[in-house]
Amino acid sequence: MDNDHLSETTFKSLGLHDSLLLGLEEAGFTHCMPIQAATLPLALKKRDVAGQAQTGTGKSAAFLLATMHHLMTTPIEEGKIGPWAVILAPTRELALQIHKDAEKLGYFTGMEFACIYGGTGYDKQRRQLEQGVDILIGTPGRIIDFYKQRVFSLENVEVAVLDEADRMFDMGFISDIRYLLRRMPPPDRRQNMLFSATLSERVKELAWEHMNDPETVEIEPEQITADKVKQQLYHVENSDKIGLLLGVLREHDVTRTMVFVNTKRAADQVTGYLLGNDIKAAVLSGDIPQKKRERLLTDFQQGNLPVLVATDVAARGLHIPDVSHVINYDLPQDAEDYVHRIGRTARAGAEGDAISFACESYVYSLPDIEAYIDQKIPAELAPPELIAEDIQPPKRVDSQRRGGPRGGGKRDGGGRRRNGGQRRASQ
Repeated sequence: MDNDHLSETTFKSLGLHDSLLLGLEEAGFTHCMPIQAATLPLALKKRDVAGQAQTGTGKSAAFLLATMHHLMTTPIEEGKIGPWAVILAPTRELALQIHKDAEKLGYFTGMEFACIYGGTGYDKQRRQLEQGVDILIGTPGRIIDFYKQRVFSLENVEVAVLDEADRMFDMGFISDIRYLLRRMPPPDRRQNMLFSATLSERVKELAWEHMNDPETVEIEPEQITADKVKQQLYHVENSDKIGLLLGVLREHDVTRTMVFVNTKRAADQVTGYLLGNDIKAAVLSGDIPQKKRERLLTDFQQGNLPVLVATDVAARGLHIPDVSHVINYDLPQDAEDYVHRIGRTARAGAEGDAISFACESYVYSLPDIEAYIDQKIPAELAPPELIAEDIQPPKRVDSQRRGGPRGGGKRDGGGRRRNGGQRRASQ
């Protein structure tokens, strides 16, 4: 968590279950971030919460702690089996990140967490569900697939969480979400939490339909001080983008530069070209094992790894300090993402540079971005002398795919909640 943005509230002051305090202590967290300080006192009283918060504000820890506290302090009826909580996310990367956070914060609870998402790991995920899980985290489509096959039941769900609800709408998941929520106990018989970057009318409507009189909590997005960020935009043809990137990196001191792209495939491609042209770089991807990710971030911070290439999803929720330059290799398709990206280089009042490429594929995002930040970005055609011509072929990039997360390992810790054992009768 980012020490510059902590509140006065300590986790110890909230009355959290001992197993969670142990997990927080082990992870080195003492004070709440603002969204946690605002939502946890409500959620720990089992109130429903609709929170407006940007990614990277610590909201996943807020809803995970509230969910696990609820489950650890509420006895179960004899003979009932989980899952007891379902956490829905719009993307596989975000689901994996939430799952990692759950395993870290919930390490001493003895609970089983499953991460269920499309694309890979079908049989492994199915087996994990069949063995019984306490908290189910994942994307709607794959969860519905297993539910329709009766691999698990939703009838004993006590906590339902929707993360990034606005993106759920954008990605067309809302009918899937309604399908799942309607098969759980009614809203007044479960605790509900919803988080969204914007509490738009459609998100509020979803909240009122499927929640129990939720408390609204709004955390102001971190204001970007545009005067601290020097913004520059180059109009460039798609075919010249790699050359322009190499030219820009050679011209600037590139220690701690983040290059943002819109797809995982572009991240691999760009990193391959950087490595092929003697620029040390790595892909920051949502599916890199936690230890490797931490090592990458440490190398980046210490200046041993000058360039990190990332998508918005991969960088989401990560505090990456001391970024000197942000390069938008692809203009983001969402104006808010532009603000998140360039804000990484002006943390704690530091000055920074943000350089954006406007190509045929993504230039259409520019009017929305300029309207959102209420200013024109200084722009010019990419100067021919800045576009490198001596481009070496790319090197192969190891995408570090691992075929999905490790399933919740069998841990000591007593009080296991699986399959409706005595996992929380001893309160």
